[in-house]
Amino acid sequence: MAVIGLDVRNQEPYEGGREFGDGGAYERIDGWMRFAVDPSNAANATIIDLDRAPRDEQGRVHFGADFCLLVPVDAARANRRLFLELPNRGRKLSPRLFNRAPSEVPPTANILPGDGFLFRHGWAVGWIGWQWDVIRDEALMGLEPPLATDNGQPIRGTTNVRFQPNFVHRTHLLADRVHKSSPVADLEQADAVLTVRDDDDDEPREIPRDAWRFAREDGDSLVPSAEHIYMESGFEPGKIYQVFYETEHTPVVGCGLLAVRDCASFLRYSESDDNPLAGRIDHVYGWGMSQTGRMLRHFLYLGLNVDEEGRMAFDGLNPHVGGGRRGEFNHRFGQPSVQSTPSFGFLPPHDDAGLLERQRQAGQMPKVVQTNSSAEYWRGDASLMHIDLDGKADLPAEPDTRIYLFASTQHGPGGLPRTRLNTNDGGQGRFDFNVVDYTPLQRATLVNLDRWASEGIEPPASVHPRLDDGTAITRAEVFDQFERLPEIGACLPDPTKILRLRAVDVGPRAAEGITTHPIVEGELRPAYVSALDEDGNEVAGIKMPDVTVPVGTNTGWNPRDPETGAPEQIMPMQGMTLFFARTAEERASRHDPRPSIEERYASRDAYLDQVREAAKSLAAQRYILEEDIETCVADAAARYDEAMQG
Repeated sequence: MAVIGLDVRNQEPYEGGREFGDGGAYERIDGWMRFAVDPSNAANATIIDLDRAPRDEQGRVHFGADFCLLVPVDAARANRRLFLELPNRGRKLSPRLFNRAPSEVPPTANILPGDGFLFRHGWAVGWIGWQWDVIRDEALMGLEPPLATDNGQPIRGTTNVRFQPNFVHRTHLLADRVHKSSPVADLEQADAVLTVRDDDDDEPREIPRDAWRFAREDGDSLVPSAEHIYMESGFEPGKIYQVFYETEHTPVVGCGLLAVRDCASFLRYSESDDNPLAGRIDHVYGWGMSQTGRMLRHFLYLGLNVDEEGRMAFDGLNPHVGGGRRGEFNHRFGQPSVQSTPSFGFLPPHDDAGLLERQRQAGQMPKVVQTNSSAEYWRGDASLMHIDLDGKADLPAEPDTRIYLFASTQHGPGGLPRTRLNTNDGGQGRFDFNVVDYTPLQRATLVNLDRWASEGIEPPASVHPRLDDGTAITRAEVFDQFERLPEIGACLPDPTKILRLRAVDVGPRAAEGITTHPIVEGELRPAYVSALDEDGNEVAGIKMPDVTVPVGTNTGWNPRDPETGAPEQIMPMQGMTLFFARTAEERASRHDPRPSIEERYASRDAYLDQVREAAKSLAAQRYILEEDIETCVADAAARYDEAMQG
């Protein structure tokens, strides 16, 4: 077995021994999982540079990762299922998405129980570090991979960092957000290149080499730094910068994929004393959000659901808000943190037939449910999951997969109080972010996935925009409809400058996982989003009561605030909610064509009656659980009250 040990650092009662319904009390285990994998094993053949890593006397490659587990104390009260999350940039996100726990910013080591949904139902819940560029601490989980070499000598090559500032600054980390960087090999590298452009489609302009350097500010001083870039004139908000330089830092990035697979197999199959779940697990489900949703898509693309012993790792996978892309998860100098830089993750296949071809050939095919918000469609790639690359036809559904759009939602679940500030990167929307909380849909997705894999009960059919019924339209057509809303009509983004996907050529050594820079971008890929109803809410996908019984218009896009530059573009991942006028008089004064709340609903109670019926309908279709009907009503009541405050 590839897991050779679990070193427990801390083991204690979770939440002081609190009981969670049928699941009872839980125990928390934190530790370090140790791996040793065989590069010659066929199950590992797709991992780039694994054969260049140091080996032990048995020919195995070693690495390790942070590990965390919450497990029912009484095995008899557990449901014999493991929910394994891939931490997003080191963070545990499932407590918010499934237990409706509040998000902690910045993250801490705490795992807040929220309403205890997963625990009440007896799930074992685990996390495994997989990302080499996480700056690990007590809150953030990461991986320590081996380094690839060329016969013991460093491998040198070109890498790049791309960023779009939201505020003026002079020092920028050579990484996406705050992550470990791939340090520059030579601080004085003369042929390093920094470019700038106003828009993705503009020709990049090279900034003179003497105008910037590899350095950072330290108080009033400037010190050389292999991990930072400094420009005295400052990086301007809204501009797109890209720096190309040589590095000798070569982590075997794909070991993160193996850590995920082998952690699942160890907890499922191992009978060793090291395994805290030995003999207690029948089914394992993997979940990842955003970056880790894309990572799970890459996992499937490589056919990695088969371990070194030929066994199935996961019964089911739920890549959430991963859209139609993958990422820098398995190539030389890969940066798993990268989100928007065109690279290997932008390559086809985007659709399930192509994505799953290798896994079907390898066997041990899991059930797969892919869930997305409207934001991934507005990002320009999600529609490629089910519409062909020519943008002319809907693709046939695959039997082992489902694709769901959560209609009129943003990347992460919305909530109150309202805000326009993205605390992750300092970005700011022109309008308040989308408030629709889709977490009830996530809970039902997990339950449906489990019933599908364990009992053969098929989940509801895929629901998403389609060309054949007119529910898939262009983003320009959406803007045409929004022009009639005075609140936003005068500040609509430019449809030619919003996020989109192009064909990319990563170079002749792509099969080796080696990129040729700069990457050549080609023709635009088609991008479709959902058609809208008269209120501007989406008609395709699974619609929460906030959408079918609305108090406002909810979108998966939001213009950038002018203060952060590039107001003609949209923010990645964020949507907006534009509440209706409260009264007919207020509507008339605003010249708003949308009927007011007063004109729609006789009273608050009448409104909530309609919400309850909408929630019951969703439960009958198995899109939400019966236990979440009143959750939906409570959420809608809070939105109604907020809208009526003006």
